[in-house]
Amino acid sequence: MASSVPLTSITMPGHRAPAAGFEAPFEMLGACHERVERMLRLLASLQQHVQAQGWDESVASAARDVMRYFDLAAPLHHEDEERHVFPPLLKGGDAVLRRLVQSLQQDHRDMEAAWVAARGVLASVAQAPPRGWVHFSPQETATLTGFAELYDRHLRDEDGLVYPAALAGLSPAALRAMSADMMRRRGLDPG
Repeated sequence: MASSVPLTSITMPGHRAPAAGFEAPFEMLGACHERVERMLRLLASLQQHVQAQGWDESVASAARDVMRYFDLAAPLHHEDEERHVFPPLLKGGDAVLRRLVQSLQQDHRDMEAAWVAARGVLASVAQAPPRGWVHFSPQETATLTGFAELYDRHLRDEDGLVYPAALAGLSPAALRAMSADMMRRRGLDPG
């Protein structure tokens, strides 16, 4: 996983994202991956901060930011992939790519389950923790680290193999339909 960032360097999920619009859906998906990576760095920084300095309001703020991102944006992103990126590859003739896509689909289910546990850990520090709380337990640390590691590998597989293959196989009309669907599901007018 990437190196950590100070807790104060990211305040809102996605606000410092590169400009990518829905008219270029794969650029948008790539920008989402960059936001995921930033959230994972923030998660690592949060853990390091707690270990070194304990809980303070910056920990609570960072926890809320990470929770907001993975509660709202990540599920939409996964649905984008499940609807538009994976299906053409699953129908294609490349057996290795099909197996990789099936593995990525399983990752989405595993991420959803891992998020429930990771979110619980973060919720425990999104407000002042109980009196006497010092830092994350080894199990809580493993929960957060495991969640981040799952995403880290997943992103590499998508960026390195799956996105380029999917983009190469989609027609301009399919890309426009993908763009319109992504916008509609986010409450935007694709018109």
